[in-house]
Amino acid sequence: MEKSSPEKLILVTHEPGGIACITINRPNSLNSLTKSMMTDLARIFKFLDADDSVRVIILTGSGRSFCSGIDLTAAEDVFKGDFRDMEIDPVFQMERCRKPIIGAIAGFAVTGGFEISLACDILVASKDAKFLDTHARFGIFPSWGLSQKLSRIIGPSRAREVSLTATPINAEQAERWGLVNNVVDRSELLNKARQIAEAIIKNNQDLVLRYKAVINDGFKHDLTRALALEKERAHEYYDGMGKDYFKKMQEFIAGRNSSKPSSKL
Repeated sequence: MEKSSPEKLILVTHEPGGIACITINRPNSLNSLTKSMMTDLARIFKFLDADDSVRVIILTGSGRSFCSGIDLTAAEDVFKGDFRDMEIDPVFQMERCRKPIIGAIAGFAVTGGFEISLACDILVASKDAKFLDTHARFGIFPSWGLSQKLSRIIGPSRAREVSLTATPINAEQAERWGLVNNVVDRSELLNKARQIAEAIIKNNQDLVLRYKAVINDGFKHDLTRALALEKERAHEYYDGMGKDYFKKMQEFIAGRNSSKPSSKL
């Protein structure tokens, strides 16, 4: 099953088992984003978040690059339009999406494309991937989180150098600095993303959603508040556990200890 925007610049493929793959599909422009593409991307993430059949989302780009950011030939239309409308803000919709998002990054992730990659939960990069922040070069103020997220991942000194000099981070550096989880050959990029997605799908769906939320929400606070948040949500979760849940837990354990597969918790 495939859905797309009218111009087919954002493609969505539903794969067996609950994986949805979104492809930014404007390869002749290195997948630069027009205003309508941004709107489509935001709405697609909101739609997939509400779709109970979708367990994990993979985001990638077609052709040579993941995403080269906003199409600067239409910059005024983007920045002077309804830019503050969160309903059509793709990064905002990614950040509020409950489902795990795996970014499969090949080629360049530039500026807005870099920010979109940082809104993913897990990143897999091809060996030729490069992450580049050109906000300072073109006089564009960051608004999708790059100025705050990057420093929290790779450290403030490295982030300042990357952003103020507009120096690209290659895949090897990105993996060494903890920016990406895995680096693979380009031909194996989507296979690796699917392997991770399938490993997630094998687990308790409710707990996966709750776990992602508590990690992401806790990261916004200092450690003391984050630990308290975890405790609060754990108590809330335990309070909702009835006898049926514990029965399923025992069935799950018994299934793992036998040759026959058991239903997921």
